[in-house]
Amino acid sequence: DERSRESPAPAEAQMQAGAEGGGRVNRCCWKCSVAQLKKIFWGVAVVLGVCSSWSGSTQLAKLTFKKFDAPFTLTWFATNWNFLFFPLYYLGHVFKSAEKQSPKQRYRECCRFFGDNGLTLKVFFTKAAPFGVLWTLTNYLYLHAIKKINTTDVSVLFCCNKAFVFLLSWIVLRDRFMGVRIVAAIFAIAGIVMMTYADGFHSHSVIGIALVVGSASMSALYKVLFKLLLGSAKFGEAALFLSVLAVFNVLFVTCIPVILYFTKVEYWSSFDIIPWGNLCGFSILLLTFNILLNFGIAITYPTLISLGIVLSVPVNAVVDHYTSEIVFNSVRVIAIIIIGLGFLLLLLPEEWDVWVIKLLTRLKVRKKEEIPEGNGDIASGLPNKSRRTRPSMSSFAH
Repeated sequence: DERSRESPAPAEAQMQAGAEGGGRVNRCCWKCSVAQLKKIFWGVAVVLGVCSSWSGSTQLAKLTFKKFDAPFTLTWFATNWNFLFFPLYYLGHVFKSAEKQSPKQRYRECCRFFGDNGLTLKVFFTKAAPFGVLWTLTNYLYLHAIKKINTTDVSVLFCCNKAFVFLLSWIVLRDRFMGVRIVAAIFAIAGIVMMTYADGFHSHSVIGIALVVGSASMSALYKVLFKLLLGSAKFGEAALFLSVLAVFNVLFVTCIPVILYFTKVEYWSSFDIIPWGNLCGFSILLLTFNILLNFGIAITYPTLISLGIVLSVPVNAVVDHYTSEIVFNSVRVIAIIIIGLGFLLLLLPEEWDVWVIKLLTRLKVRKKEEIPEGNGDIASGLPNKSRRTRPSMSSFAH
């Protein structure tokens, strides 16, 4: 009696332990579900931000060229805004981090990304300068293509850079071979050919498509070389690297817009006609796009961020339908669908086939478990029938 008063029975103890364990599991599940819901919510917000900033910058660039026909100058002006990356990151560090560091301390810690000696002059020219050139070429070719063809074709063709990244990673970085990504690369190439055919192989459209493909190739080369030479970067290191690209742009690229101006390749009569509102708006949207693309992974899934680029294609198509004379013939629509499908196939994770096999195996096991249960019910019903019929037969015999 004393034992029963002091401590509960083993069965009661097990029930209490099970209840406590179930409560903990429920709390963990609740916390996990809330965290996943937050991540999905932020993912939707980031997708909308990426889509609106990318399509908005493309449309604003098209509008800017009607008054200010200078794509390289616009590229130079927008790249200078990359200098804000590290200051914006440091503000986030001050508000978010528990251990606050001074700007100098944070800068020195992020400089370790470049090597033990930090950001030296040699490192600047060997590791930062090549990426500055690729960055400038990517944006300039993209903007120059907007002058030649409509924004819908430009945005959908630029999605091919994902396929180019896979092909270069497979060749240079020896990444894992995936058949589905080879199919996606074939879709991208087929879409490029069909997009060229949609306009009848005119020289104007062919040059524009070649410029976009060149921009996508430069973007893919930038990403693969970054992974090959520098590896992966943390948020602070990536912010510092992008700010360094702005420094390179100011020091070494500034002379090119000046030369283009005096040679009248990109000439404007007076500075009063420059649409500063469009230039600043384009630069802000492009900066927002790059911030979401590089740092959005901190709050949501990378796949959702990539979906924002695909969703910019229908947005540009709607705008082009009402603002330009674009013709959505069957060839163009099929090309857009093929390139979009290839882009989505490239978003599949590396172990997608393993997950599909596991899912199919589970479905087969469930079907096998359901069949014996159904047979058992039928078999158990037969004796019941025989039992019910036996009393009637015996009464009939009497």
